[in-house]
Amino acid sequence: MAKSQTVFSCQNCGYQSAKWLGKCPDCNKWNSFAEETYQNQETAARFSDPKFITLTSEALPISQVTSISVDRFSSGNTELDRLLGGGVVPGSLILLGGDPGIGKSTLVLQMLGAISKLAPVLYVSGEESASQIKLRAERLGVKSDQLFVLSENNLRKALEAVEKIKPKFLVVDSIQTIFLPEFESAPGSLTQVRECAGKLLYLTKSTGMTTCLVGHVTKEGMIAGPKVLEHLVDTVLYFEGDKGLAYRLLRTNKNRFGSTNEVGVFEMAREGLVPIQNPSALFLSDSAEAAPGSVVVSSLEGTRPFLVEVQVLVTSSNLGTPRRVALGLDNNRLSILVAILEKIVGLSFAGQDIFVNVVGGLKLSEPACDLGILAALASSHRGKPLKRGTVLIGETGLSGEVRPVGQIDLRLAEIERLGFERVILSHKTPKTKLKGKLEMHFVKDVQEVLEILL
Repeated sequence: MAKSQTVFSCQNCGYQSAKWLGKCPDCNKWNSFAEETYQNQETAARFSDPKFITLTSEALPISQVTSISVDRFSSGNTELDRLLGGGVVPGSLILLGGDPGIGKSTLVLQMLGAISKLAPVLYVSGEESASQIKLRAERLGVKSDQLFVLSENNLRKALEAVEKIKPKFLVVDSIQTIFLPEFESAPGSLTQVRECAGKLLYLTKSTGMTTCLVGHVTKEGMIAGPKVLEHLVDTVLYFEGDKGLAYRLLRTNKNRFGSTNEVGVFEMAREGLVPIQNPSALFLSDSAEAAPGSVVVSSLEGTRPFLVEVQVLVTSSNLGTPRRVALGLDNNRLSILVAILEKIVGLSFAGQDIFVNVVGGLKLSEPACDLGILAALASSHRGKPLKRGTVLIGETGLSGEVRPVGQIDLRLAEIERLGFERVILSHKTPKTKLKGKLEMHFVKDVQEVLEILL
């Protein structure tokens, strides 16, 4: 029998050391080293395994490489199909992450229920028993003789089931609970996650079966395990949102077969995750009266424009250092916008607490929302509401100038469809892209915006 060796591996980046270290010298992560035991001949045994398929090919000039057409198939969910680039690609490896209880298992079970109407599918769960999965399937209305369920942690036994059933779609829930018996590390360790994901990758590519790996997340919100896990897969989907809210956002962080900027909106109902066809309505207030500090901005997520309401509250502070709290917005960006108002407009926020909330739990990262947030800050500071039916679009520079943003035609079409009356945007916006019956105000700087609205 081969002699065993012990190493300490960083669970964040994979750095290995002969002794335990408090801080990883490679990624500077604290308390990330875990002891792992392996055998000298593990690698040779792994590559001699007939189930471990190596990809071999001949180097060719790119002009001689044969092009292939990707025949996608539907997942049964319109939002998910759009996130994947138009449907599921056969032979692709998908990683689905998100907080506990946010809807990962619900989504994959709904997807398997739809695909099982066309071909056999397999759900391998290392966290739940078959009876538990059956209860969820009954609640979701999923029933099919071609949907096979296996409660198993040993990847070897799971691969035997795959070889027997030959499914079109395989789900492993979750990759952190699956292990290979030839490695002595515990399930979820760097070695186990890397080797199990690698074996599933080669199985997926060699058979044309589509595989979805469900992944845990850390307390920082990142997908648990080594970064190599995200590099191996073709697509990374990540759930966002608060479990206390009924709405979920599914974002594409990586996609080799489509856009990486798409976002899908779902509602968590008794029958499962229901796609939302008109997500802009979720992020807008139903109040008939305008309130100080409330503004509507346009944010583009991939190819989909969202109209989002941002609420700002500026109030006197009893603290020595006023608070700056932003939900759904970067705090550093908020500090920059406050500084612009103080320097350029002359508003004083000294001794003022500032609270910013993006309605619906959406996170705004696009600079096109700058102009609207500036107007909301000024509105709450002066106690005057902005004109209703107005949408602000524009990036703001440090000198207060308003800059144009991209995809203005898509934004204006969404604004007009939802019944808004006027738009405020940069005077440098190309006039050839401006269509529709909206009342448009072209501005040069922040001062001009506030004169129009306040």
